Amino acid sequence: MSTAIFWGALALLVYTYAGYPACIALWARLRPRPVRRAAHAPRVAIVVVVHNEETRVARKLATCLGQDYPPDRLRVVVASDGSTDGTHAAVAACGDPRVTWLPFPSRRGKAACLNDAVATCDDEVLVMTDARQMLNPEAVRCLVENLADPEVGAVSGELMLVRDDMTPFGEGVDAYWRYEKFIRQREGLVHSAPGVTGALYAIRRSCFEPIPADTILDDVAIPMQAVRRGHRVVFDTRAHAYDQASKSPAQERLRKVRTLSGNYQLIARMPWLLVPFVNPIAVQFVSHKVLRLVAPFAMVALLLANAVLALDSVPYAAFLALQVAGYALPLLGRALPAVGALKVTKIASAFVLLNTYAALGLVQFLSQRDGHLWQSHTPAAGDGRKGHS
Repeated sequence: MSTAIFWGALALLVYTYAGYPACIALWARLRPRPVRRAAHAPRVAIVVVVHNEETRVARKLATCLGQDYPPDRLRVVVASDGSTDGTHAAVAACGDPRVTWLPFPSRRGKAACLNDAVATCDDEVLVMTDARQMLNPEAVRCLVENLADPEVGAVSGELMLVRDDMTPFGEGVDAYWRYEKFIRQREGLVHSAPGVTGALYAIRRSCFEPIPADTILDDVAIPMQAVRRGHRVVFDTRAHAYDQASKSPAQERLRKVRTLSGNYQLIARMPWLLVPFVNPIAVQFVSHKVLRLVAPFAMVALLLANAVLALDSVPYAAFLALQVAGYALPLLGRALPAVGALKVTKIASAFVLLNTYAALGLVQFLSQRDGHLWQSHTPAAGDGRKGHS
């Protein structure tokens, strides 16, 4: 039994973190489906949900209104999720008639505000973005060029983590994030990525369907509805949103645990995501999303089975020593700055902690199954990386 558990857990982990990325990369190289990009200028509404963003909203509006896109084809809808500060005054000070202010008096969460904001839009394309991240001037134009291809229903931009003043933990998260983006880009070349970057993406208005008001992962639920309807979700590395990496495990923990509890919520509410005949990218979804939820438990099973097998086998004992060293490395890095500065330590720390957060995400989901997780954990503006877990 211990041997079967050991090899089963090891196979799952190898496939999840190395085998699947290698397979999707090879598939994208041998059988790519290039997007037929073209100059395209439909009417675009940039939708930004905000909560108490008076210090950032003016700068955000400047990057939205300063897009390299026909000004008469672009507008911005700012939906206030119960803001109680000077956000409205900051938006009004912009003085641009292309900006629409939608004040929602009570705090309800991002998904509810998105539903209501989109209901006011008859624009052909919606660009979703958060208040915190600034955009490059080409972002909207590059996203929209992908929608010239009638097969494409949604297109994700790329979240760029600014490396200024990045902590060793932040560098580990940044390495993991670059690995994540590599996978998503290849998935988009094959068919579709199972989600988008919440900080910046575009979707056809005709593909948008309202989602439950307490949805945590709106940036997965919304684009996957487009996939179900036969459209593709692709990735464009030319459209950028800029953000800071988490500086500490505690900061990343708040974001990641909520995100991963959102994955459980998504599967519970949209079980069709796991059905190949309904979801065209069910294999990708399971390989990329579901197996990562299973991975932390596979890690525990691997360690325990290995400990039993190591009692009677030198090779298993050697492998156990490697496992223990891998888990001890982050602790050693915290005690010895020289070790903590090593790239392998940064990556190991991020890997161990992110898998720990995945297990905590299940605990949070089970303990708060009423779905109102957004109320006590994060602002309505959302987190641009939450769909990439």
